[in-house]
Amino acid sequence: MTAFNDLVRLCPPPAGPPPAVDWATAERALGSALPADYKQLVETYGDGIFDETIWLLVPGSAYDDCDLHARAAEREEILAGLWDAGEEKPAGLLEPGTRVLPWAFEEGTGAFLYWLVRPGQHPDEWTVLYNEGRGPLWEHHDMGCLAFLLAVLTGTARTEYFGHLYEVLKPAEHRFATAGDTLGAFRRRPRRPFPTT
Repeated sequence: MTAFNDLVRLCPPPAGPPPAVDWATAERALGSALPADYKQLVETYGDGIFDETIWLLVPGSAYDDCDLHARAAEREEILAGLWDAGEEKPAGLLEPGTRVLPWAFEEGTGAFLYWLVRPGQHPDEWTVLYNEGRGPLWEHHDMGCLAFLLAVLTGTARTEYFGHLYEVLKPAEHRFATAGDTLGAFRRRPRRPFPTT
């Protein structure tokens, strides 16, 4: 059984399909292709939150907090400012041309989950970096976003940051809530076209 099937069994997706994403346009706007496992997550779950903890970012989300393009631009600016101010880059980003691209964030902490994007590397080979958000610490996970998400939800991820989640909560069942159900109509904006580069 694949990791995707394990995730769907563990944490059922919404009953209705999420809005379709025009991947060609989204990737053109980002200037990069995206991993297949991420696309599978987005096409199955859409924007929303796993176990009231991990928000999935989606291209063209109707919610600014969940919009992949908006968050990528925001994080690029914030991280550049921190590094220009002297904060140490994680070791994985010292290779010239390497960058990070956010794909999720942790509720209420300022922490983000990124892909580590290396030059010439296929998106399906991207691995995960976790940044605590309100501090300089980074944690590398040698797996893709789907495998990492599944490991966090099953409590098998070797991480100092998410370990508390299942020690404290130990959820009897896992739940995904859409951004619409969680954030409501008051934070919704009309779907807009992807930004152009």
